[in-house]
Amino acid sequence: MEAQNEGLNEAENVGQNNNEVSENLEFKNRIDISKLQETVFKIKAELKKVIVGQKDMMDLLIVSLLANGHALIEGVPGVAKTITAKLLSKTMDIDFSRIQFTPDLMPSDILGTSVFNAKTSDFEFKKGPIFSSMILIDEINRAPAKTQAALFEVMEEKQVTIDGQTYKMKEPFIVLATQNQIEQEGTYRLPEAQLDRFLFKINVNYPNAEEELEIIIREQALENTTKIEKIEAIISGSEIIEYRALVNKINIEENLLKYISNIVVNTRTNSFLYLGASPRASIAILKASKAFAAIEGRDFVTPEDIKRASIPVLQHRVIVTPEREMEGLTSKQIIDQIIEAVEIPR
Repeated sequence: MEAQNEGLNEAENVGQNNNEVSENLEFKNRIDISKLQETVFKIKAELKKVIVGQKDMMDLLIVSLLANGHALIEGVPGVAKTITAKLLSKTMDIDFSRIQFTPDLMPSDILGTSVFNAKTSDFEFKKGPIFSSMILIDEINRAPAKTQAALFEVMEEKQVTIDGQTYKMKEPFIVLATQNQIEQEGTYRLPEAQLDRFLFKINVNYPNAEEELEIIIREQALENTTKIEKIEAIISGSEIIEYRALVNKINIEENLLKYISNIVVNTRTNSFLYLGASPRASIAILKASKAFAAIEGRDFVTPEDIKRASIPVLQHRVIVTPEREMEGLTSKQIIDQIIEAVEIPR
């Protein structure tokens, strides 16, 4: 009996020691991002009241917001590109503008124009719809190059220069643009300089059979209400700025910075690509990977965060050689190959 009791006491002591070790090894963030993670969860919950599936699109849009970048949403008509962007704006207590791009749209229709005031005998600048916190540009490839070029300065420098006068955008400022990659008639392909200003290109696919059924069921249940009425504001503009500053503080080790560099440099030396990614892409992956870490509740970046950020950051910044394009290879497939080939830091 004594031997049994000694054995039980020893087992209890070992269990207590293991518990103490587990407590000592318990992970604790050096940066408190619990409030940020909770807010992201609430935003997703609001979007899911209306949107069925499309988890990747939701995550990438929220990461764009936290990483202080713009997003290009690409997909066929009817896959909830525009409605998701509108719903996201409803979860935020910020100004929102929607601009429908058309072939006859002029730069002044977006930026604004100087109007003569007869009372003061002077010209006054009337601000265009771009002067808002969140801009939804619907069918961005419908407008000609001259109008598309009007976005260059405002997307990169967050300011507009008209008649020698510079007007700063109010923070936070984010542009979400949609385009249909199938339809080519009556469209104007975005130049590489324009594409490079988008943090992400988000590809939106068709829902599966279960999601399709759920969409129909929800539409039937709407009756006399609209989808947008269900969405509540979760976050303010000042909180977005605060969370962006928090994301910038997320820790990333030097070997992971080299990992990002190696991925981007490999796009420039890959024989399947005619054009590789610029240093702006490296910075974009850095910012996006920090935001991915934050929404997962971590204050440090992992290789998986970098992998997750690389495809949506790079796929619109590289050009596949004509020979490989004729073989059916896409930029996404080539970037996948590059990521697999680059050694993951340990």
